[in-house]
Amino acid sequence: MDLVLDSGAAKKMDGARKNSTLICAPIMADTVDQMMDLMGRAKSSQADLVEVRLDSLKSFSPLPDLSTLIQHSPLPTLFTYRPTWEGGMYNGDENSRLDALRLAIELGADYIDVELKAIHKFNSCLPGNNHGNCQVIVSSHNYHNTPSVEELGDLVARIQASGADIVKIATTALDITDVARIFEITVHSQVPIIAMVMGEKGLMSRILCPKFGAYLTFGTLEAGKVSAPGQPTIQDLLDLYNFRQLGPDTRIFGIIGNPVSHSKSPLLYNEAFKSAGFNGVFVHLLVDDVATFFHTYSSLDFAGFSCTIPHKEAALEICDDVDPIAKSIGAVNCIIRRNTDGKLFGCNTDYVGAISAIEDGLRGSHCAPLASSPLAGKLFVVIGAGGAGKALAYGAKEKGARVVIANRTYARAKEVADVIGGQALSFAELSNFHPEKDMILANTTSIGMQPKVDETPVAKEALQYYSLVFDAVYTPKITRLLREAEECGSKIVTGVEMFIGQAYEQYEKFTGLPAPKELFKKIMEKY
Repeated sequence: MDLVLDSGAAKKMDGARKNSTLICAPIMADTVDQMMDLMGRAKSSQADLVEVRLDSLKSFSPLPDLSTLIQHSPLPTLFTYRPTWEGGMYNGDENSRLDALRLAIELGADYIDVELKAIHKFNSCLPGNNHGNCQVIVSSHNYHNTPSVEELGDLVARIQASGADIVKIATTALDITDVARIFEITVHSQVPIIAMVMGEKGLMSRILCPKFGAYLTFGTLEAGKVSAPGQPTIQDLLDLYNFRQLGPDTRIFGIIGNPVSHSKSPLLYNEAFKSAGFNGVFVHLLVDDVATFFHTYSSLDFAGFSCTIPHKEAALEICDDVDPIAKSIGAVNCIIRRNTDGKLFGCNTDYVGAISAIEDGLRGSHCAPLASSPLAGKLFVVIGAGGAGKALAYGAKEKGARVVIANRTYARAKEVADVIGGQALSFAELSNFHPEKDMILANTTSIGMQPKVDETPVAKEALQYYSLVFDAVYTPKITRLLREAEECGSKIVTGVEMFIGQAYEQYEKFTGLPAPKELFKKIMEKY
């Protein structure tokens, strides 16, 4: 699809970029002076244009304020004066609001945004519907859901028929699969279109839109200071997701989980993709139902996935082919869509990353011979009977350890223990379980993960019986469990070490390239 760029925006585009999708910085402030300062920051942040939210101003005098903003903006300007009935902050006279937007056109604005519900009235007072050199974006916002493709198509047709130069639709994600409908509308649009799905589950609509030919996306100057739910920062778009280099042939990878925003996987893989010149992008995927997700996103473009809590076991069920070890564990943390037939292949790299990190920790303190595993004969206590817990229990058993599974639900712990060939405990029994000294403890639950950093799965008094404590949680790097274990004299192994270890194999499966191990370590040293 051909995108029409205004001359001002085109001049400011980076010649090295691979797509024509613009980054627009929303500008919201109490005063015009504050807006001017934010405009300068937007330019420094490499935005292509600014959206001036007139409805955010505490005091607004149309002629002098618009003149100042237009004449002194270092970037092309888009003026939005959003009423409360469309999710904005303006609750005054409608005629005055529309007059201000008409004045913006006269004074030389590059774009204005008018709501579909107001465009007829707006045009009726505009002589000959003359927009001059200004492009009119006609917008529709749905804060309740994302309609069907047919309904969205009808909406786009109505907006186009209203005389819009650019169509804008924003919907709300109830499920991540809602984004697929927006992608379909975007890629088939015959007019310039801005299309996005609001909310965390809609995040990838804002990141991947260049792949599907969208006119622009919105990026904020600061995290959390958004004009609509789910907006990423400009810095993340450019530095984390390599936004300028995304195109129709970019392959999509992601981490499937719930919650998932804490994951550092996009940081790790996107930096590695960029370093290797690999045309891929890795995103957070907040998924409720794994089967529905994969049914919806069945394209070869959705090429590979890391899988985290709570979907590792459910993910195994939807794979067409599963690695024998992953099948024995009963969980996958890596899914590849094969290029040859589009089938899903599942494997498990958790146990390799975690067990190797724990072995290295033990060797560092006990200097065991490299030819044998220092886990052999040890009592290895695993907290959690989910996918990661099963993976560590399997790995420890393979290394000759005696395995104990502790879980909130004893029946679940017993089920896993019976499969692995170990002992089961309930959480209530764990703190008083110390049949011997020199045990190994591995937490595979999310207890202690941000934001609940004050939680721990085991009482501090019980930690004195463990020579090494491992925590799969890596946000924060040093959890309460690890901090208290270290205070008790235990060797500790962080989830960061497991995360890096399991990522090596996944990266190679994703790309077919050798894992950049030193780069991975360097990136994660910051966290």
